[in-house]
Amino acid sequence: MKKTEVLNHFKGVSKVAEALGISPGAVSQWPESVPPLRQLQLQAITGGALKASDDAMRFLNPAA
Repeated sequence: MKKTEVLNHFKGVSKVAEALGISPGAVSQWPESVPPLRQLQLQAITGGALKASDDAMRFLNPAA
């Protein structure tokens, strides 16, 4: 999941931060590839409209 994809979906940094209960500054510090746990949260929050990457999914089950 790419940061630009998330920002486009939520229409800005502040709305992403609000949805996750974190500060806008924290969102701004993300690299272009959203951190794995945040990807999983965003997938849940958006009902699957945003999809976590395979790497993020492996974070849940490293043996897979």
